[in-house]
Amino acid sequence: MVQPRSTYVACGPHELHVTEWGDPAKPPLVMWHGLARTGRDFDEVALALADTYFVICPDTLGRGLSSWANDVATDYSYAAFSDHAEAVLDYYGAGKMRWVGTSMGGLLGVTLAAGRLKGRISHLVVNDIGPQIPEEASGRIASYVGNPPVFDTMAALEAWLRTAYEPFGENPASFWRRMTDTSGRRTDAGKVTVHYDPQIVTMFTLHKSDLDCWPAWDAVEAPTLLLRGETSDVLPRDVANEMCARGPKPKFEELPGYGHAPTMVSEREQRLLRSFLAS
Repeated sequence: MVQPRSTYVACGPHELHVTEWGDPAKPPLVMWHGLARTGRDFDEVALALADTYFVICPDTLGRGLSSWANDVATDYSYAAFSDHAEAVLDYYGAGKMRWVGTSMGGLLGVTLAAGRLKGRISHLVVNDIGPQIPEEASGRIASYVGNPPVFDTMAALEAWLRTAYEPFGENPASFWRRMTDTSGRRTDAGKVTVHYDPQIVTMFTLHKSDLDCWPAWDAVEAPTLLLRGETSDVLPRDVANEMCARGPKPKFEELPGYGHAPTMVSEREQRLLRSFLAS
């Protein structure tokens, strides 16, 4: 069985952690996670696709094992994340690549495919995110991201994750245990909390303009697959419909049983990805 490997990449004054899967000689596939998550969210699908691709799963600055911001006024922004993405790609010597992005990682992919990586992203998958996000949904996310819980035990953290991420849908118990293992850290007092800097919530305050991506969407030329969870409040159906009529006019798949956001753990989702990425 393919095993994940950890790499640490220098990105200016920062250090990004990357989980990599498979043979570096194979075509690169970047998988970029959502706002308060880590690259380990893709473990199941990365393992499944590592027979065909060299899968690169970074932890965004301020998440997982990557370093935290020196200055939240600049470091937790799509401009900085774009710098970091290019540094990671340069580290691996990646020319053209496929990009799968969940939520924040999807908008980062749109931003890059429309700009700095135009012509280098050959296939773009945008998982349950759109160029505009309803304020009610962004407020819901900001309320828990900016106030991370603290628990006495990892078991309590797992129970909280299952509740907070209930829209992830029905997933096997092994998924939730792995998610707990890769989502928790100890505080100085020995308690348990989530593995991110609470200041990442500034993406909804200081960097709110980053979330207005219609101009970038309209400039994307790469073949695109848009995924939506059936009950997602982050990507309403009317926004998805407008996305399908504009920009790259993506192939669209709505996934039953999910809200925000599909986990890509199921065989159906993995078949969708495999088929699209090979097209």
